[in-house]
Amino acid sequence: MRYLSGYIERFDHWIAFGLLAFIGGKMFWEGFKGSEGSHFDPTRLNVVLGLAVATSIDALAIGISFACTGMTAFSDILAPILIIGFVSFLFSLVGSLIGVRIGGRFHLPAEQIGGVILILIGIKILIEHLL
Repeated sequence: MRYLSGYIERFDHWIAFGLLAFIGGKMFWEGFKGSEGSHFDPTRLNVVLGLAVATSIDALAIGISFACTGMTAFSDILAPILIIGFVSFLFSLVGSLIGVRIGGRFHLPAEQIGGVILILIGIKILIEHLL
């Protein structure tokens, strides 16, 4: 497992940067289309499946990192799983509520702002790993 961990560490930052830059760029570009060009429907099956796959890939990476640190028993990972789940839920809920209130009140270009933030996070990850 240590070999796999070392192999993944050599290029994981490039993958994270590429994915964040692609998604951020797409969000930024689609923000210019406005509401008439936006066809995002979070209730469609392909949207839900796409989000499920993205979440599963993230969970797989966390599971591999747990295994690489020696946490192999379920009792070892129970506390981190509960904490990660709770914090993820809380931040998603608070972020959604803030987004609805601020977006509705100020009519900010949320997609462009979100896209730029994702690109900046990707650049930050890349710089941290290259330096």
